[in-house]
Amino acid sequence: LSKLLDTPVRFVTEWVDGVSVAPGEIVLLENVRFLKGEKANTVALSKKIAALGDLFVMDAFAVAHRAQASTVGAIQYAKAAVAGPLLMAEIEALNCALEKPKHPVVSIVGGAKVSDKVAVLENLLKISDTLIVGGGVANTFIAAQGHAVGDSLYEPDQVPFVKALLKQAKEKKWRIIVPTDVVVAFNLSMQAIPVVKAVHEVQPQDKILDVGPHTTTRYAGILAEAKTVIWNGPVGAFEYPAFAQGTLLVAKMVADSDAYSLVGGGETVAAIEKAKVTDYISYLSTGGSAFLAYCEGNSLPAIVALANKN
Repeated sequence: LSKLLDTPVRFVTEWVDGVSVAPGEIVLLENVRFLKGEKANTVALSKKIAALGDLFVMDAFAVAHRAQASTVGAIQYAKAAVAGPLLMAEIEALNCALEKPKHPVVSIVGGAKVSDKVAVLENLLKISDTLIVGGGVANTFIAAQGHAVGDSLYEPDQVPFVKALLKQAKEKKWRIIVPTDVVVAFNLSMQAIPVVKAVHEVQPQDKILDVGPHTTTRYAGILAEAKTVIWNGPVGAFEYPAFAQGTLLVAKMVADSDAYSLVGGGETVAAIEKAKVTDYISYLSTGGSAFLAYCEGNSLPAIVALANKN
């Protein structure tokens, strides 16, 4: 921070009861996570944080979904509170993709578990022309379609929900793209030998670890026509070279698209960086859980607090 600002920055560990700051001086305070009352959003701690200065700037989008002392309480008790430039940029990007998107809208939901993204799937399906599923999420969709998924990561208890979602999509003519071919192996390791199989060919010992070439070709046609793309979650185990092809191809397809592209979640951003297409994505969100909460259609407590303050 001192290098970036070209001025000395003092680090203070004990600051809750006040900090002496000279005019023009910049002080960095120890992490709020260590404070008793932070997670509980206590009035006492909120007031102490608010009393530190004349203006409270909330610029931490990644924790805007948490109603804590440093995210909500301090805003309520501060003399004045405003959103910082990062928070404003995040809200603008999310609203552009979720509130007033240009159609066709294509949403890509990957990652490990359906249970983590139930509300995301339901909300994105309502605003999307096409919903693409990948990763462990897709495995549960494949199982819901009646196919065996072998020794793959999936959630049997979420199959009824997925079946209901697929039924609803069919009735309302919403398009959900489930992989038709996959890359499997006997184990997930750097030495694993990848094999492409149609979903109906998966054997009991197989682990589904990536989407197959027929599926990615289908993705290409859909993404080429998109005007808005929302992406959260890799479509395969991209940390391993043998199973990275699907995710890296999706990253390049999104980058090559003329669509407004919004990408969120740590693993997804890492995939974008690995594909070396960061500069061609419209917006990379800094939020993980906050990004998902917004995609679920939820109001974020810190943003609500700012709105009520002003």
